[in-house]
Order: sequence, then structure tokens, then C-alpha cells
Amino acid sequence: MFFSLLDDGVGREKKKKKILGEELPALAKEVARVETVRIYAETALKLDTLIGDIENSVSSIMKLHSGANSEEMRLAIKNLNLMEDVLVSVTKSRPQWARLVSAADHRVDRALAILRPQAIADHRSLLSSLGWPPSLANLTSTNINSRKSSNVVNPLFTMRGDLKNHYCENFLALCSLQELQRRRKSRQLEGRNREIALRQPLWAIEELVNPISLATQRHFSKWIEKPELIFALVYKTTRDFVDSMDDLLQPMVDKARLSGYSCREEWISAMVSSVSTYLAKEIFPIYVGHLTEDGVNGINAQARTSWLQLVDLMINFDKRVQALIAQSGVVHASTEDENTHRMFSLSVFCDRPDWLELWAELELSDILDNLKPEMEDERNWKMNVQGVLPVSGSEDYKSSAVTGAVLQRLSAVIDRCRSLPSISLRARFTRLAGAPIIREFLDRLLHRCQEAEGLTALADRDALIKVSSSINAARYCESVLKEWCEDLFYLEMGLAQECDLGYGQGYTSGNETVECLGGCIFDEELGKLEEFRIEWVEKISTVVLRGFDSQCRDYMKNKWQWQETGEDGWTVSKSFVGALDYLQGKIAKLEEDLNKIDFVVFWRSVATGVDRLLYIGVLMSSTKFTEHGIERFENDLGVLFGVFGAWCLRPQGFFPRVSEGLKLLKMGENQLQWGIDGGRKDG
Repeated sequence: MFFSLLDDGVGREKKKKKILGEELPALAKEVARVETVRIYAETALKLDTLIGDIENSVSSIMKLHSGANSEEMRLAIKNLNLMEDVLVSVTKSRPQWARLVSAADHRVDRALAILRPQAIADHRSLLSSLGWPPSLANLTSTNINSRKSSNVVNPLFTMRGDLKNHYCENFLALCSLQELQRRRKSRQLEGRNREIALRQPLWAIEELVNPISLATQRHFSKWIEKPELIFALVYKTTRDFVDSMDDLLQPMVDKARLSGYSCREEWISAMVSSVSTYLAKEIFPIYVGHLTEDGVNGINAQARTSWLQLVDLMINFDKRVQALIAQSGVVHASTEDENTHRMFSLSVFCDRPDWLELWAELELSDILDNLKPEMEDERNWKMNVQGVLPVSGSEDYKSSAVTGAVLQRLSAVIDRCRSLPSISLRARFTRLAGAPIIREFLDRLLHRCQEAEGLTALADRDALIKVSSSINAARYCESVLKEWCEDLFYLEMGLAQECDLGYGQGYTSGNETVECLGGCIFDEELGKLEEFRIEWVEKISTVVLRGFDSQCRDYMKNKWQWQETGEDGWTVSKSFVGALDYLQGKIAKLEEDLNKIDFVVFWRSVATGVDRLLYIGVLMSSTKFTEHGIERFENDLGVLFGVFGAWCLRPQGFFPRVSEGLKLLKMGENQLQWGIDGGRKDG
């Protein structure tokens, strides 16, 4: 019996293990499946109920007349937000239910395709009831430029009672619909670059701007040849109604939880965008056509002037608009996106790079025409620059006035592209309109130097002055450009240029960020300026050395003087003193003419050349020296060091060859023999 009980216990234990090992996991899996089916069914039912309520609200809205459907609109928006909450939860917790979400989205899209147009239609009807857009009939070409606000009544401030309530409810409904749309797009674009697709102009503000844009364009068509009136009208209208955006509409946008939107900015950018669109479609094509009509060398002079005046108006308009935006007190990050572009009338060039190139060509032509007489006036090359674009230590550059004029023009043309909303466009414009000015100036410097060299081989004072002034101009120009390139504005353009040329990878544009190798926008021109300076400093050094060589030719040929006993009473060589006098005079005059930095390069180059000439001509010419000859040579070198002592504290350091040679001459025969023998032993 004991063994029978034992067998029964073992059997039960095995059966229990079988249930735990095989049947229980299957049972748990089945329970989980049933629970999933239950949750799926509940979710599907909830979504179906919500979409049914939404569709009922949409049906009711379509049956009711405008203004009587605000309650149904609020209910529809509320249910849409509840549905979006469910869809967000399902997307995160049950991503495998994508078909359920897609089916729900499809039905919501159909509802929204009716709701949004209806809300916009109601909004337009309410605006018409308010008297929007305000009449612009009393704005004329005589009072349009007035700094005072016009007498146009702002309907947004004058609405009262039920009309105001209906407008506010409808405005809030439009904002809520837009926020709902933003939430849906954010969910649908999860994991992608969402910001590009999510950022849209504020619908309600666009509905305010569109009728004004249509009304103003009737005036614009009369002012094709007077674009200043176009900008004046747009600015005046923008400014006169901007307060209502802050005081009345912004609180409703905040209530709808539309984060990141400023009614002031949306109003201003929409107004600017309207004038930019008109410029691109109507104004610029006409101006482009005028440029090739009856022009000399393909460009009509009057058309060029009109184009540049139009750009002046756009730049001034953008500055005034940015001042209006700044009054909101919000500091904006300097990112490039579509919304930023809409705040600048110069954004017309973003989509038309061919117009940008044409603009740069006209600017360059205008500047070179104005600079030509200034560069041809010899007085501008003789008078030093004063108070024009100073840089650190600018008084040391001794640059001529014409350099200041060139840099001033260059700075002005670059400043004109600051309002371009794209950094890459600014870099492109600067390369097209700015860099050629530097190259033209460098060509003029080179021509002056070559002319001086060709006429006199740089042998006379006037020729050296001309070359020195050109070197100074290059040095000053180079220094100013380097200082500019430390500014963020130029650094950004340098990065954009590097990326456009493919030298580096990356650049920040919008929300896409990669890295680039940095550089200066004027790197190429800076390199050419430096090459020019080095070449011509070396040339005037060669000229001075050639003259010195000629002056002391007898000195180096007279090998007997080193074997004399000193009976003539001279402790230095008369012929060498004359050559040094020539050398000192030349260097002293060039010190007056050259800037300090290049003067140091010049005299050091001369010192190196003199050291080489004396070493080869005296020490390496198989000359025999007596003690008196060594003493005389030492005295000669002392005079030489004294000449260069005016420009350095230890001149002998710049004459290593002759200094070492003199040391060898002064060593006694025994010391010299000991040094030779010692060297052999060491070897």
C-alpha cells in the first residue's frame, strides 16, 4: 500500500509539472490574446464613436447658416482632439495597429476637408461684416509717406457685441484647427525632420492679409514706375494695424495653445510676403526687360539706375520692417527657414539666383564706374588715408586715400546684401560683387608698379615711392579684410562658400546641420595681395642691393688694401663708407615711404643680401689679410653694423656670414692650427 501511494504521488507531481511546463504558458498566451482582442475592440469602438460624433457635427455645421454653428464647431474640434489623443496613445503603445490608425486618419481627413473650408468661409463672412479690409481710398501719393498714422479705422478695434463674440469664436476655432493639424502632422511624421513640414503661416492672419493684398494691388498696378509708393503703402498698412495683432489676436492664439506663433510677426511676414510675390511676378520681369532695351554693351544705363534704386527701396523697407518686429521684444535665433524668408522683401532672390547674379553685376559695374576716376587721380595716391575704415594700428600702414575709397565702396556693397535671408546667397553676392573690386584694385596696383619698373627700372626716387605706395595699399587692404573676416557675418559666409565649393562637409541651413571647414570669404584675394607684397618688396630690395653692389665694386676688387700696413692713416675703407652712405640714404628714404611691417621685411632682406655680397666678394675671394687688414675689415663691419643699428638692437645678428668670417680672421695662427688638429682628433 505504501508503494501504491508513492506511485500516485509521483504521478500527480508529473502531471503538475506537465501543466506548469506546457499548458500554463499556452493558457497565458491565450488570455493575453483575448485581452488584446478586447482592447482592440474597445479602441476601435471608441474611435468609431468619436468619428461618428465628429461626422454628425460636420453634418450639422453644413446645414446651419454661417454664425449659428459655433457650438457644433467647438464640439467637433473637441472630439477631434480626443480622437487625436487616442491615436497618439495607440501609435506609441500598439504600433502594430497601423491599419486601424490609418483607417481612422482617413475618416478624419474627410471631416477636416469639410471643417477647415467651412471655418474659413465663416471667417471671411465675418470679416466682410466687420468692414474688412478697411478702405484705402484716402491714401494718396501725397499722404502715403506721412509718418503719422492714417485716418483708416481699424475694424478689429471697433467691433462690438455679438459680432465681436462670433469673430473671436471663429478666430479661435481656426487656430484650434491649425493646432490640431500640427499635432496630427507631428504624429504622422514621427522620426523624420518634422519642423520643416509643421511650420505653416497662421491661417487666421492669412485671411486678414489676403483681402488687403488684393486691395493694395489695385494701387500697385498704377505705380510700376514709382515703386517707392508701393513700399510706403505696404509699410503704412502694416504699421497701422500691428497693434491690434498684439492686443486682440495674440491672446486668442495663446488660448488655442498654438505655441511658437506671434501674431505681430505673422502679420508682418504675411504683408511682406504679399509685396515680395507682387515684385517677383509683376515688377522684376519688367525691370529685367528694360535692362536690355537700347542699351550700350547690353545694359541700359537708365534701367540699371532704376534697378539699383528698386533694391535700395527694398533694403530700406526690410530695415523698417525688422524694426517693427523687434518691438515685440522677442530675440530670434539666426536660423534659415521659410518663415524667416517671408520677413524680407529681398527673399525674391532666393528663388531666382539669376536675378541675384544680375543684381551683383549691376552693383559691380556701378562701383567700378565710380572708382575709375578716383583711381586715375594721382592726388589720391599721394595723400594718406585718413579716418576711413580704421583698423588696429592703421596709422602704421601709410596707405593712400584711394585705398580707403576702395574699401569704403567694398564695405557699402557688402552691406547691401545683409538683408538677404540666406547666408549662402550673401556669400554668392559677395563673391560676385565684392571680390572683383579687390581684384580690380590689385590689378591697378600691379600696373602702377610695372609702369614704374618699365620706365626707370626702379632706379629713381619717384619710382620707388610709387612702388612703396602700392605695397602700402596692399598691406592696408589685406589688414582690413582680415579684420572683417573675424566678424560673424563674414565667418558665416566663409563657411557657406567652403561648403558650396565642396571643400568641407556641412553647414547649418534651416534644421539641417553638418560641419564644414572654415575659411574667410576673401581667402583667394588675401593670398594674391600677400603674393603681390612679397614680390615687390623683394624687387625693391634687389634694386637697393644692386646699387650697393655698384657703389662698393672697387672696394671688393681692391684685394691689396687688406695687406696694407695702415700708413695712409685711415682705419676704415673710404670706398666702403661711400657705399654705406648710399645704402643708409636709400633705406632711410624707404623708411619714410613704406609701412612699418613691410619696411622691416625690406631692410632684413637688404641685410641678408649685403651679408652675402661681402662674404663672397671679400672673404671667399682668396684674399690675404695682415693684422692691419683684419682690423680695417673689423672697423668696416662696425660702420656697417652702425648703419643697421638704427633699426635693430643687435645688427650683427643679421650678418652671420661676415661675423663668423671675422671671428676666424681674428683667431691666431696657433689657435687656428689647434682648431684644425682638434677637429681631426675628434674625427
